[in-house]
Amino acid sequence: MNRRGLLLTALVSPAAGLLSAAPASASVDDGTDRLTNLSHLDFLRDEVAPAPQPGHTTYRLAESPRVGVLWTYAERQPDGTMRRVGGGRYDPDANTWGQGAYNADDMARAAVVYLRHWRQTGAVSSRDASYALLRGLTYLQTASGPNAGNVVLWMQPDGTLNPSADPKDAPDPSDSGPSYWLARTVWALGEGYAAWRDADPAFAAFLSERMDLAVAALDRQVLVRYGSWQVVDGDRAPAWLIVDGADATAEAVLGLAAYVEAGGNANARQALRRFADGIAALSGGDARHWPFGAVRPWAVSLSVWHAWASQMPAALARAGAALRVPALVRPAVTDSAVFTPWLLTSGGPDNGRLPTPVDRTQIAYGVDSRVQSLLAVADATGRTGFRRLAGVVAAWFFGANPAGLPAYDPSTGRTIDGIGGDGKVNHNSGAESTIHCLLTMLALDAHPDVAAIARRSTVVERVGTSVVEAEQGEVAGGATAVIPPSAWTGEASYSGGYVSLPPGAAVRLRVPPAEQPRRVIPVVDLREQSGATTTWKTDGRLLGRLDHGRVGAQGGSPAPGALLPVTLPGELPARATDLTAVAAGGDAVVDAVLLEPLLSRLVLAGDGGVALLRSSAREPRQTQVEVPGTGQATVEVYDADGALRERRRVTGSTVTVTVLAGGFTIVRR
Repeated sequence: MNRRGLLLTALVSPAAGLLSAAPASASVDDGTDRLTNLSHLDFLRDEVAPAPQPGHTTYRLAESPRVGVLWTYAERQPDGTMRRVGGGRYDPDANTWGQGAYNADDMARAAVVYLRHWRQTGAVSSRDASYALLRGLTYLQTASGPNAGNVVLWMQPDGTLNPSADPKDAPDPSDSGPSYWLARTVWALGEGYAAWRDADPAFAAFLSERMDLAVAALDRQVLVRYGSWQVVDGDRAPAWLIVDGADATAEAVLGLAAYVEAGGNANARQALRRFADGIAALSGGDARHWPFGAVRPWAVSLSVWHAWASQMPAALARAGAALRVPALVRPAVTDSAVFTPWLLTSGGPDNGRLPTPVDRTQIAYGVDSRVQSLLAVADATGRTGFRRLAGVVAAWFFGANPAGLPAYDPSTGRTIDGIGGDGKVNHNSGAESTIHCLLTMLALDAHPDVAAIARRSTVVERVGTSVVEAEQGEVAGGATAVIPPSAWTGEASYSGGYVSLPPGAAVRLRVPPAEQPRRVIPVVDLREQSGATTTWKTDGRLLGRLDHGRVGAQGGSPAPGALLPVTLPGELPARATDLTAVAAGGDAVVDAVLLEPLLSRLVLAGDGGVALLRSSAREPRQTQVEVPGTGQATVEVYDADGALRERRRVTGSTVTVTVLAGGFTIVRR
């Protein structure tokens, strides 16, 4: 599973002989009060004149031999300045990196930032920056030979390509097959063509040629399998996604949608529809069952969801609009209206819910992916509730995060590289984090109503899904607590350890009391035809029986069985503190238990307050919530499709609200 940046934000050690810089300009780049400041992204930019390399050229290279590039990382120095850094081990004698100084992933996404800034503000500097980076990116694209259309990921400081990096990428060489960086190149080419079509038709025609080259590569390597399905633990999954990822494919879809809307050809339109069909097929669950309405990012695992690169709803919404196919938007609506409120109330955009939140690191990429998706769905449906949710997500950048500190400084344009689940901040400011923060800031500048909600910078209260570890319970009857050599199974991750239960064995869990009933969702290792069951009770009350053999054939899954949350039919009563599981019929494995309140909530404070309430109940429920601030508050009640069902104005610090079954309610003061 090659997921660049999946579990941890990249950290690199200082190396001698690197470039240093004074602090970035303290003024926003266009002299306005905009949140978007490109100063730090400008600092990461560079240009090189690559020596001739077979199969690689770009637009008017003979006339303009220097192309735009972007440094991968920026390390914070003790004096507060930033130092530009490449990836992998640095060799000062050769001035090379194990990976490289610049990479196609970040060059593509930075080009998107400059393109959107240019179109939004008319800034000539951003127009020129997008031109330079698109020329550099297309130089990385292999233009001829058997790998034509694919993309080399890494380039050294002198412009030499490094197709086989250390550590190695997948594929290796990096232009030998479909990849995340090919998908992101398609994204940049599509938005580049749309922006340059009228401004410079000759350059736009070149971008169109390179888009055609990329689509041809995807056709022969990926879409040749369109309509083929693979079995994954008994479920049907599309076999025609880029690197089996709805995440990677989604970023290609963003570019294809922009290209098609700007007049792109029939081949691109067909690729757009086929990729969107595959992404939509990974939608699943509902307000009570995993993955709680989300579009899963990885076709070969039923257990994995991650916040980074989670632009699947955005891709479906954009594709649905470009193709005028409303059915493509529906899974994006469910992800936005059902899953995102669950995510926000249960901890926020964690890097890895696999399926428990084993990696609570949060990064700008994951936050921005949610913001972009919500705004795309809002555009596609006209439903304002998604804009409200986008504001709640974007508050992460202003302090509503595990550290309680701003993640972005609009006076410098810098974004921190991540926040651990313990609140520890990575103060480096690399390209990926900078890019995705700026994409959100551009969106906030374009939507002042969303920005106003995002300014709530303090988490006052969060009541959501909690995790009880099975290995911390009391075991009996031969049950044992196990710490596996590796938590990663190949398709999922144990949350540390698990409990193995032979027939007749039991585990008793102590759970913290709550003032409302909770859903009980054991995370268990399901094995085909295992014969094992567990019976779950609290204080003698039956909550349900779980069949540990309820999973299909392994098929294309990387590991046997599936580590999955399974919701019990019964609810844990309010103030209950005891939960017991007893095994029968075979060996059962229990990793953890998710406890999901029927009504979850997240309350933020700042310039006034905002509360988000989410329901997993089967019927409408009323509750009270205290919303910070003074004056009247606006209550908006949304159903499970994000449709507004009630809006009213209320007074008082404590507000009584209704939350619809599977829906969400937002209170703003």
